[in-house]
Amino acid sequence: MERGNEGGGVVAVASLAEYFREALHGALAHQHVAVDDQTEQYVVNMLTLFARAEHLYEGVPTGPRMPPLVSLFGAAVEAGTAPERERALQRLGDISLFIAGFFAHGFARRLVDIDYHIAMGGRAYGTLAEALARGRRRVLAQVYAELAAKFLPLVDALGEISDSARSYAPADALRLYEIWLRTGSARARGLLAQLGIDASPVALRPH
Repeated sequence: MERGNEGGGVVAVASLAEYFREALHGALAHQHVAVDDQTEQYVVNMLTLFARAEHLYEGVPTGPRMPPLVSLFGAAVEAGTAPERERALQRLGDISLFIAGFFAHGFARRLVDIDYHIAMGGRAYGTLAEALARGRRRVLAQVYAELAAKFLPLVDALGEISDSARSYAPADALRLYEIWLRTGSARARGLLAQLGIDASPVALRPH
């Protein structure tokens, strides 16, 4: 596998999983986010899996396109068995985290924005954690509980990994400000600061 570096060149990496592990660990440290080793490994495994498009688009009958979150939510609601429901909730959480982390700027012209993905994904992981906590998979439940509790910081960390292939310019400021207003993203606020913009809510004048 090959990946870009800050100088614009290409660096070969022997293992996709090792690349994501190193990149995620660095991004979490830079964002000052602490997660358990098992949670970090879960996200690395998810990124490695979704690096192959067929896994991301799994179950989408119309071909290679991002699966709508509403259909994933519907699959969880309509699941006939507990394992099917857990699988649907896991997929909803995973895809929400992946898309919100790597494609936040692609939502600018869509009806559904990043805050919707954050809300849906965090809720899916939280519901899954509650379901598993009642059985013998309490350790896994703790992973999903942490994913739910730290969903936004993890989105920021994945966004930082995505940023390694791009740079921000003043033209991006409006979208970054919108992301910050919608989510409270510390990363978006930091990027605005780099562009010389002090992010603060717009004060409304009293009537």
